[in-house]
Amino acid sequence: MVCDRCLMSVEKTLQQQNLNYINISLGRIEFKNELSEAQFQSLEEELNANGFEIVAERNNKIVTDIKSLIIELVYEHKDSGNKKLSEVLSEEVHYDYSHLTNIFSKAEGHSIQSFQNKIKAERIKELLEYGELNISEIADKMGFGSAAYLSTFFKKETGMNPSQFKSQHQDRKSLDKL
Repeated sequence: MVCDRCLMSVEKTLQQQNLNYINISLGRIEFKNELSEAQFQSLEEELNANGFEIVAERNNKIVTDIKSLIIELVYEHKDSGNKKLSEVLSEEVHYDYSHLTNIFSKAEGHSIQSFQNKIKAERIKELLEYGELNISEIADKMGFGSAAYLSTFFKKETGMNPSQFKSQHQDRKSLDKL
């Protein structure tokens, strides 16, 4: 689940199946009671039909948790204080960061930092497409020290600077494809 529409779709599915839950967030559902095998099977079938996948295996769940947290941090501009990403992930996912990086790299074929950079680049593309903010405002919103730093980062990630992207209006990638 990577967007509000995804959350609403999952919530609708849970309500249709009369499953009691405590909380739905990006990549997570917290149930009031443990699901029976029949309930789990039915939910899995319905979610799969809607384009979702249940991640039950521990390492896959950890990877999903990491991705969800990074997307949340980038898109919702959550203030993590002066904490580094490694500290935030360790606290939220409850594993040592070196363990998280090993699991993530093996599963995804690239580092956590690389994934975060891809998400940031896609968010910058989105903000550029909206056209509501200039480069300096986007840099500020995204936590970059300056427009120049954002431009350097963006060029490294996409091969073009923000102005070139705006003029070429390149397509963005869906977050679930990253």
